[in-house]
Amino acid sequence: MLADIPMWTRIGDAIERTWTFDTYPEAIAFLVRVAFLAEGMNHHPDITNAWTRVKLSLTTHDAGGLTERDFKLATKIDAL
Repeated sequence: MLADIPMWTRIGDAIERTWTFDTYPEAIAFLVRVAFLAEGMNHHPDITNAWTRVKLSLTTHDAGGLTERDFKLATKIDAL
């Protein structure tokens, strides 16, 4: 399934992607959209934000690693 989301990278038991925005408010606006999307799916990424850079990491903690839920959320995030 990783081939379907080429901008994401597998790191151990997770998939990760980093975005860089022009401004801090743009980065935060993106995070807010991700938050609402994740809440609607009841599947929440680990988030790192440093000024205009946002890194998301997806894994299914209660399953002990990657599941279809991670790839579905990644696909929806890519569509934002």
